[in-house]
Amino acid sequence: MSNPPPPGARVSPSTARNRDPILRALRPFLPQEGLILEIAAGAGEHAVQFAAAFPGLRWQPTDDDPEALASIAAWRDQAALPNLLAPLKLDASHPDNWPVDRADGMVNINMIHISPWSAAQGLMVGAGRLLPVGGALFLYGPYIERDVPTAPSNLDFDQSLKSRNPGWGLRHLDDVTALAQKHGLTLVERIAMPANNLSLVFRKR
Repeated sequence: MSNPPPPGARVSPSTARNRDPILRALRPFLPQEGLILEIAAGAGEHAVQFAAAFPGLRWQPTDDDPEALASIAAWRDQAALPNLLAPLKLDASHPDNWPVDRADGMVNINMIHISPWSAAQGLMVGAGRLLPVGGALFLYGPYIERDVPTAPSNLDFDQSLKSRNPGWGLRHLDDVTALAQKHGLTLVERIAMPANNLSLVFRKR
């Protein structure tokens, strides 16, 4: 996205750094057509890039924060992509109230460490209910892994998050995988990403 941000839009410096690696990791796991539900779309910059990259898909961004929803809408208006849908208010922690009843794929970037564990729980409940058999849930962010040294920068980030909110913090990959399994989702791909992040792909059994 080379256009300057429109009025009301937010800009995330990390998005400019990670959007191309995420797109490369994401591309093999999305269907050719259908609806992709992005949970916690934040500023909306990823939604614009991904909708442009996958013109055969309808991209549905969501967020629970009114300022994020306004930013997504501003980016969407500027991009004028026919397959980028208007943002919907969605609280990941309350999957029974989600405004979408099915999705052919789901994407969630940098949420579960900057939200309470209930958001991850709701995400997996919703994915288990909405996705078809074989449908993919794609996650991106930093994790703590058993038998893998955690980068000092990630340990510092973890402490920073917990100082802001004790319910936040980097999640253990084993815990996320076990939670997904409870809701019919199996980890099928772990992709090492720049800046000590991971892309994780779960498929509905």
